[in-house]
Amino acid sequence: MKKLTFILLLLILCFSSRAQNYFLIKGSVIDTASNIKLSNTTVSVLNAQDSMLYKFTRADQNGNFKLDQLARGSYILLVTYPKYADYLERFTLDSVSEINFGSIDMILKSQLLAEVVITGRQPVTIKGDTTEYDAASFKMQPNAKVEDLLKQLPGIQVDKDGNITAQGQTVNKVLVDGEEFFGDDPTLVTKNIRSDMVDKVQLYDKQSDQAAFTGVDDGQKTKTINIQLKEDSKKGYFGKLDAGVGNDDFYQVQGMINKFKGKEKMSAYGTIGNTGKVGLGWRDADRYGTSNNMEFTDDGGMIIYGDGQDDLESFSGQYSGEGIPLARTGGLHYDNKWDGDKQSINTNYKIGTLNVDGTRNNITRRTLPTGVINDRSDETFDNHMFRHKLDARYDIKLDSTTNLRISVDGTLRNSDTKNSYTAESRNEAGGLLNQSERRLTNTADDRIFNASALLTKKFRKAGRTFSLNLNQSSNTNKTDGFLNADNNFYGSAGEIDSVSIINQYKTNDIVNNSFRSNVTYSEPLFKNFAVVINYGLSISNGHSNRRSFNQSATEAYDLLDSLYSNDYKLDQTSNQVGAVFNYKTEKTNLNFGAKVSDVKFKQLDEYTADVFTRNFTNFNPQLNYQYKFSQQQSLRIGYNGNNTQPTINQIQPVRVNTDPLNIVLGNPDLKPSFTNRFNLSYNSYKVLSNQYVNFYSSYSFTTNPIVNNTVTDSVGKSTYQSANLSDRNTVNFYGGMYAGKKLKKLDMQVGLDLNTNGNTYYNLTNNDLNETKAYTYSGNMSLSKYKEKKYDFYVSFGPSYNTSESSLQPEFNNNGWGMNGNASFNIYLPGKVQIGSDGNYMYTQATQSFDENFERFILNAYVTKKFFKEENLRFTLSGNDLLNQNVGFRRSAFNNTISQNSYTTIRRYFMLSVIWEFNKMGTKP
Repeated sequence: MKKLTFILLLLILCFSSRAQNYFLIKGSVIDTASNIKLSNTTVSVLNAQDSMLYKFTRADQNGNFKLDQLARGSYILLVTYPKYADYLERFTLDSVSEINFGSIDMILKSQLLAEVVITGRQPVTIKGDTTEYDAASFKMQPNAKVEDLLKQLPGIQVDKDGNITAQGQTVNKVLVDGEEFFGDDPTLVTKNIRSDMVDKVQLYDKQSDQAAFTGVDDGQKTKTINIQLKEDSKKGYFGKLDAGVGNDDFYQVQGMINKFKGKEKMSAYGTIGNTGKVGLGWRDADRYGTSNNMEFTDDGGMIIYGDGQDDLESFSGQYSGEGIPLARTGGLHYDNKWDGDKQSINTNYKIGTLNVDGTRNNITRRTLPTGVINDRSDETFDNHMFRHKLDARYDIKLDSTTNLRISVDGTLRNSDTKNSYTAESRNEAGGLLNQSERRLTNTADDRIFNASALLTKKFRKAGRTFSLNLNQSSNTNKTDGFLNADNNFYGSAGEIDSVSIINQYKTNDIVNNSFRSNVTYSEPLFKNFAVVINYGLSISNGHSNRRSFNQSATEAYDLLDSLYSNDYKLDQTSNQVGAVFNYKTEKTNLNFGAKVSDVKFKQLDEYTADVFTRNFTNFNPQLNYQYKFSQQQSLRIGYNGNNTQPTINQIQPVRVNTDPLNIVLGNPDLKPSFTNRFNLSYNSYKVLSNQYVNFYSSYSFTTNPIVNNTVTDSVGKSTYQSANLSDRNTVNFYGGMYAGKKLKKLDMQVGLDLNTNGNTYYNLTNNDLNETKAYTYSGNMSLSKYKEKKYDFYVSFGPSYNTSESSLQPEFNNNGWGMNGNASFNIYLPGKVQIGSDGNYMYTQATQSFDENFERFILNAYVTKKFFKEENLRFTLSGNDLLNQNVGFRRSAFNNTISQNSYTTIRRYFMLSVIWEFNKMGTKP
């Protein structure tokens, strides 16, 4: 902490500046030819050195303008008005405290003819809800990337991992010329496309597809950046190769090539390495996710998942920092538009393998009415995943009012997992309750196919629209593996009371098919008032055949265990109707309505011929209100309610014996719960001062909640069953604010982030009601600065305080302080040398449940030498986790259980890398 405080004070002292005199400019804007005073004219002051926006204002009703508080320096005055030629004049503020430009005569573009008029570039332009940046107005270093350009744009911040925040909100999409590029992950675009290829950067809130089509705002927005390329950057090719080798057998190789020809784009990439980078920067979940269980949703949909209670352990195919990975990935991308942009295609192919091996250690404290049970488990894992996926989207404009989109995707996946566990449970006095050893092996094959068609039609009457959406999906999963488990249970005197041995071969054969359709019609009822009506039909069916075999005297696994084998057929039909009304003016947007679903479910047990049926109705009301004070300032208030139906696993779970110490029972008497959720948010952004303020909050309560009833016996064996609480409501809330501003004197961005969240929830422990209250309070302050060709740095730090108390044993809580800090810097030295470092500090205080503090500081550093005028060849020597403190750690609490996890992860290594980038845009490849 002392070191962090000292560094912060040093940074502030280094960039403090002395007070200075301020200046004023004024004038008026007119069209003398027509004798018109041009009110609301945009008057901007740009820095003469780099043409970056410094200040701006608008002329009053008489065309007069005034700008004060201007610092000493050389500037450019830029005056713009629609349909008029831009006026540009250079001036210097030095000795005279006030400059009067007098009457500035604007000339219509139509009257220019052969006249010569001085014009200039405008770095930032606001067009409705879109903020547009002119890339050429910001000077960049040779070979700089889009990520480097974004760091210079007012209102946009990029952290060391490439995550983008704009106007205080997270950017989830980055498009290229309005199209997705290898999906929509931001870092793939920002880290691989050069900044000198960019013409404009557009920042806006992207509406949902339905809102964009119907014109009825549904309140769903995604902060989006669109990169518009220069025309001469749409012809040629560019790419890079990155190869590195380190000590302790660490290595990584990455390569990417892109070929653009007008609206046709082709790309290919490949990567291999064991440093934790499993791709070129996009999200792993989209590339590797897998599962082997099944559930129907209440609106007729179907999801596939792995929930830890399945017969066979599954590997998710994602790397989250646990274990040592070896990743090999590759992909192809193609998109094109033709026929006057009436037809387009966007397609991707991705292939990859991921191997992860390592260990996990888990310490758990379970609070019971009669005392405490302490569990400890150790796991070793060796997992492998292979996947390749092809997706394509074809769009065609059938006529001026009708569009058709056809999308297909298919995935083939194979995984192999090996997991070994050793575990024990002890009572509060340290007496041994049970010991177990488990070994699981699993081989899985998945086949996934999805196809959809979307037809949209706009009628002559503005706002009247029709759309039809059809979707068909098919999923198959075949899994086989072995379960070996040895469990010892101990008596009160420490003697072995009983023994359980399991040696089984297991197979899963799961097939799921789902058809979903939705018809939507929008109609303007009155001025500013419209309705969107929808009807949806969904039909889902599945077949799940799970078998467990015991070993016979011949040592073959040919004895069917009927208790842990089952064969189910599942069918579900859902009809949904809904209506949402929308009232919209220039400043106000109000949505209110509801959706109602009637769902019929049927399950047939092929072994016993037993039939289980469930019919229910879901009601989902909604209300959303937005008031826009201005284009960059708004207030949102929202409400939505939804039923949560009990899942099939809660009502009638499949019997499994993967973990004999934890058994799940069903409860056919479960009733649905209902959740009411309220949201409030306010955001404000000022372009000139690069200042943003955001407040947000959410509060929800659930009536008749479905909670866990856990019964733990004297030897630590637990059974789990869900139950309703009719006399209790669970509560969840979160709230906070984040704000930021550019300190012009220091040329530094400062940010403040305050957060709180909490919940009150219940569970039954040995049939006794347990109430748990958990709250988290945290704060964070950040400082950042970017000085072209000199340096940049980022510092973020703040404390947190967590509380978690259980009513069963209030003396055992998990209350404690924490601290988290991040810092990074880059310095650009003469001779094309660049050095940099980044670090993360984490502190977690000891609690009554865990008596040890946890402290970790991960420090990374590098030095780079660049070659050639374009600086497209770089040699980098880097060090990862220089202090060798990267220990995997996680602490969590749920119901009456508090857990602490540790795991193996990548630690200290050094690497020498060579990066070569090539760019032949504007030329024939």
